[in-house]
Amino acid sequence: MRISVVPVRFAPLLALLIANQAWAQQAAQPSFGAGILQMLLGLGGVLALLVGSLWLLKRLTAVRGPGAGMMRVVAATAVGGRERVVIVEVGSTWLVLGVAPGRVSALAEIPRQALPEPPQGNSPPAPEWLQRFMSRR
Repeated sequence: MRISVVPVRFAPLLALLIANQAWAQQAAQPSFGAGILQMLLGLGGVLALLVGSLWLLKRLTAVRGPGAGMMRVVAATAVGGRERVVIVEVGSTWLVLGVAPGRVSALAEIPRQALPEPPQGNSPPAPEWLQRFMSRR
């Protein structure tokens, strides 16, 4: 049995390769804390992008000008999978519209009426945090 011996002149090169391999293995395995921090920063970036785009969308689609307050939806109800009956208030007139994908049909035109009061005793009171939020708006 013969054991090969590395010549002395290659010993520093061999030591450098072994040290380089050990350093590469340590660098390839990030710590647990660094991975969690990277994940949280990425999640924060995505959430900030989502909130910013929703704010921008709301700003761009807001109705502006003198006619902004002339129309409002009074009531709506679904009558099918994608069909709805909607009551829209325009000035002192209510329009009853049938809304389907790609089509809006006028069903009736009635004078404006007083809205019925919702029953007070049937619904449970809203939580305090919701009442505070709604009073701020």
